[in-house]
Amino acid sequence: MGKSVSVTVNASGAVKAAEAGDVVVIVDVIDMSTGLEAALDAGASYVFGASPDYARAPVKLCPEDIGRLAGTKAKQEGTGVIIISEPRVGTEEERRTRSAGVIRGIEQAGAKVEAVFPNVGAETPKLGDFRGRVVVAVTDAGGVAFDAAFTAGAPAVLTGTIARTIQKRGREPARAAARRAIEAAAAHGADITVVAASANSLEDILAAEYIMRAIIEEGFTAIS
Repeated sequence: MGKSVSVTVNASGAVKAAEAGDVVVIVDVIDMSTGLEAALDAGASYVFGASPDYARAPVKLCPEDIGRLAGTKAKQEGTGVIIISEPRVGTEEERRTRSAGVIRGIEQAGAKVEAVFPNVGAETPKLGDFRGRVVVAVTDAGGVAFDAAFTAGAPAVLTGTIARTIQKRGREPARAAARRAIEAAAAHGADITVVAASANSLEDILAAEYIMRAIIEEGFTAIS
């Protein structure tokens, strides 16, 4: 198993980590990774991030590929896909337009988009039934970073938060993210990089550092 854990920022950092063969953990506290943590609490079977259409980033992105993966997982599970997108205050049509690439991929896989909800963090599961569903967060910061790492070939791309959810309090969200990362690193014989989705977001940077410490405390002991 890999023994190195580090922190970086932005989609460009996520790409470098992926190219190095690391398991990548995306941290976008407000609200992408918090919403996906809440979706897992609510029984989602898989969670992914993806870039909105026409996102501007200095890295390669392919939301359609993530849509196909989500759709394939949904078909295998006999379930549908829920999309979480932006704007938070706006129409479902606006959110669908920004998620068009992901939706194309889902439909190409023969799966159904059951709902498109706003990106409202820990409150997201109150908007519908997430049990057994595959969830894709199509967002500007965390979604782009997730997409960048995935497209660059990371062995696994996960998400994490330090924000409380309906089921998790205190250190529990960070510890859950740490355990998922360690499990994935063990499965792939990889190191771990925790990515603050935006270098302009102090909460993402502090949360990424906190999750890195949680990974070390859970037994993944080296820092690079």
